[in-house]
Amino acid sequence: MSSGEAMTKAGRALASFLVSTAVSAVPPLLAQEIRFNVVPYRLDNGLRVLALEDHTIPTVSYYTFFRVGSRDERPGRTGISHLFEHMMFNGAKKYGPEEFDRQMESRGGFSNAFTTEDMTVYHETFPAEALEQVIDMEADRVANLQISEENLRKEREVVKEERRLRVDNDIFGAMEELLRSQAYQAHPYHWPVVGWMADLDAITVADCKDYFRIHYAPNNATIVLVGDFKSERAIDLIGKAYGAIPAQAAPPAVVQDEPEQQGERRAVLRKAAQVPAIAVAYHVTPASAPDLFALDLLQIILGEGETSRLTRRLVYEKEIATRVVVNNEWRIDPSTFVIYAEAKSGVTPETLAAAIHEEVARLSAEDVPDAELQKARNIRTTSQVKELKTSNGKAEQIGLYEIELGGYQRLFTVLRNYGSVTRADLKAAAARFLHPGNRTVVTLLPAAGDQGAR
Repeated sequence: MSSGEAMTKAGRALASFLVSTAVSAVPPLLAQEIRFNVVPYRLDNGLRVLALEDHTIPTVSYYTFFRVGSRDERPGRTGISHLFEHMMFNGAKKYGPEEFDRQMESRGGFSNAFTTEDMTVYHETFPAEALEQVIDMEADRVANLQISEENLRKEREVVKEERRLRVDNDIFGAMEELLRSQAYQAHPYHWPVVGWMADLDAITVADCKDYFRIHYAPNNATIVLVGDFKSERAIDLIGKAYGAIPAQAAPPAVVQDEPEQQGERRAVLRKAAQVPAIAVAYHVTPASAPDLFALDLLQIILGEGETSRLTRRLVYEKEIATRVVVNNEWRIDPSTFVIYAEAKSGVTPETLAAAIHEEVARLSAEDVPDAELQKARNIRTTSQVKELKTSNGKAEQIGLYEIELGGYQRLFTVLRNYGSVTRADLKAAAARFLHPGNRTVVTLLPAAGDQGAR
């Protein structure tokens, strides 16, 4: 199948579930527009609501995005955002401990949550007839969360164990933590989302109550709901449930004081491991900046799939790596473009790093062929289609674009944004960001005598 045929097929798949697709006498990719009839509303207390009716199946996906993550923390109290994700399931005034999940599961639904550098998100998917009860439960814990020494002590131990599992005893987690701490000198992205262990021990009930009052205020939250409901009724229910919760003063702004990197930074991690590994981070723009789209396509070109440049060259041709992962991280503030590679047994980390740097350097020295650019567009279009196939996916994407890119409407033009990226844009973005003076390199060296698991 030619790249043009693949893109036309992706376009047909997109049109099958999007509300509308713009049609004009232009190439298929440039004609595609995502259009959802999102109904926006803001309560008097500042709570923002984005409602999208989707009557395909009788379910509702309900997401609450709080604009608070590890970037909003301070030294000495890192990890409190993620800790609070756990605290929010400990019961409130109307629905006691463990009652939230019990009620949700009894109605055939499920709930979960996640915390990032920029946000904390709580989400549920459930039968449509349970909407009123879910709204009541969510409003109850926002208004009346139980914060006690017992709850704090219990959840702190859970989070500390999670840190041991995902960072202290995990090679990739330990490398990522060291990489961030070296790449960022001043910005809060310097510390891990899970927090430093000593900081977790230092968090008090008073810290939690102040944090909850400031960051879990309705004016710091956005509710996104997608599914089988009438928007007017859903917004009315939300207004009645949340309307009496008072707004708070805006949280302190995050200080943008990260100095420009002036040269390559290096760090070495010695840890129980079977083989060496390399992690590389380049400073890039925030997600709201125009360069996002070129960087996303460069991520695909370098590391998406078996035929990507780094996988093809390092894993199959040179046979010096067992796997490669590339990620252009979406963040509110200036972010990082990260490459991670594991060496094949017997390969030195110097050999692996040199091969990565050589392949990255080609992007700013040579034009990406048209066919390779088109393939990257096809992959990005397909992944966006998949992310929007379900009510759950739509809700998450609407919220992510609202928080990370500055407005959910940016989702409507994203395919055209990727379609308009040129070979010159790719080359310019690589030259601007993916150069030696802007990179941080962490080398994993297996500790002598250790043969730990990956």
